[in-house]
This record gives sequence, C-alpha cells and structure tokens, in this order.
Amino acid sequence: QVQLVESGGGLVQPGGSLRLSCAASGVIFGLNAMGWYRQAPGKQRELVARVTGGSTNYADSVKGRFTISRDNAKNTVSLQMNSLKPEDTAVYFCNAVYRNLNNWGRGTQVTVSS
Repeated sequence: QVQLVESGGGLVQPGGSLRLSCAASGVIFGLNAMGWYRQAPGKQRELVARVTGGSTNYADSVKGRFTISRDNAKNTVSLQMNSLKPEDTAVYFCNAVYRNLNNWGRGTQVTVSS
C-alpha cells in the first residue's frame, strides 16, 4: 500500500505563490501516474495536474500558472502554484496510481484571500 503525505498548504493573498509537495512511501515500485487534485466546498474533486510517464496534463483553469514536477528517485511530486486566485481555494490532494488503484493523501488546505 502506498502512503502519501502532503505539505505546503496555507493562506496566501491573490497573486501570490505556494508550493505543495507530496512524498510517497510504502510499496512504491511501479508507481504509475502521480498528481494533484483539489476539492472546493460544495464541489466535486477535480484534477489539477498529473504526470504519467513522460507526459503532463493540467486543468485548463491552471494552465500557465501551475507547474507540476516529479522526482522518481525520491518518489515525490510537487506543485508550484503562481498567480493564485480566490477560486483556487480548496483542499489539495496528492494522488498516486499503483496497480491501477488510486491512492490518496489526507489533503492540505490552500486558501487564497486578501
């Protein structure tokens, strides 16, 4: 089983930046996709960004502002978030796919507010 631990959330003003990090442990050989999802109050969980093999994909709402990076040697995935907007406020969850099963972190709160 894969354990995922997120860090780096917090409160930031509009236009500011935050960096989220996620470390994977446990059964980590053969991890497939790793990425970030978010869930705002009253909304469904949605994909933010994901790395699968050598390719990355982003939600349209974050393209040009967020950058995902993965370190396979350290089993970590990070999300650099720039030009943050109030609508980016949500709980952000790290995700890793192992043997076609989704594994989730507990989430970290990101609040964008003045």
